[in-house]
Amino acid sequence: MAYAKLQAMLDAAMRQAGEESSMLLGQDLTVEESDILNTDKKSYCCDMDYGVYSVVVESREAYQGKFYLLFELGDAITMSSILLGIPDPRIREKRRLNIQEPDDVDAFGEIANQIIGSFNSVFQPKLPEKVHLKLLTPVRYIPEIDQLTDDIPFPEGNYVMYRVPLAIPGQEMNRLDIMVPRDLAKLFDPEGDAEEAAAAEAQAVVPVEEKATPGVLPQSILVLGDETERGEIIENLGSCGLKMIDAPLSADIPALCAQSEVKIAVITLKHTADRDLAVCNRIVPFLKKRGGSVILCSPEWTRTSLLKALKAGAKEVLLRPFAADELKSKIGRMLNA
Repeated sequence: MAYAKLQAMLDAAMRQAGEESSMLLGQDLTVEESDILNTDKKSYCCDMDYGVYSVVVESREAYQGKFYLLFELGDAITMSSILLGIPDPRIREKRRLNIQEPDDVDAFGEIANQIIGSFNSVFQPKLPEKVHLKLLTPVRYIPEIDQLTDDIPFPEGNYVMYRVPLAIPGQEMNRLDIMVPRDLAKLFDPEGDAEEAAAAEAQAVVPVEEKATPGVLPQSILVLGDETERGEIIENLGSCGLKMIDAPLSADIPALCAQSEVKIAVITLKHTADRDLAVCNRIVPFLKKRGGSVILCSPEWTRTSLLKALKAGAKEVLLRPFAADELKSKIGRMLNA
């Protein structure tokens, strides 16, 4: 897994932060393990229809740089309102209307400080050199209200994003996106790039023996997403006769496609929010130029997310779980179109 060491540190820090935040809030804050994605500002902010509260973290000493904890604004409002003892009906109203008052900013500052304290307590003993993480002034960004600038809600550049699902019983909560610039990720985890390249190479699976025609690339199906779900899909498609390429969402798509003609990409998503569907922005155009198509699979589809997926270029959409024959049928129609 690419940047596995950094992911392990972030997951450990967030677990500790969840436990300590639960005590601070007086309610259980559940933190799940993160998913890794490669992204940039354009892809992340594309079609964003929700506000974010960007907590800026400065890394000092041997690991210099900044990374960003992007909470949905509604989640930040919910957490600060709980800390302030605000009744649930008012919390829901504030969340719906993006009402963040000065008391909310102060209260969330306490929560953010506690989270950074958890990060320091995990990072400092695990890294070989000295490191200190410091909380800087958070930034709020609401599309169509606040101006998108070079630095808001975070700077331009390439990022390794760790997506952390959050939950509080009885409250609407979504997730935290930890955006680590690639240069800083390399400092924290120097083996990360090598792991990513090795994973992409190792995860290319050929289920049937093929004799390549000189000068002609073999046809293939690219399967991206969660490791368990990828394994199930590849097992179901193992008899289709095409080369199977198995890789995480963070994989380098051009590198994976360099040795074969990708006819179809099957992408599994846990969620279908705009930032999840943004994966289409880097995969659909690349495949479309080469005559390939995309199938999106997820356990949650709404009419809105379905329309957005099709608008983003997905050729087909599947609701998980689905029968193996359903996927094979769709792939067969697409290959014969």
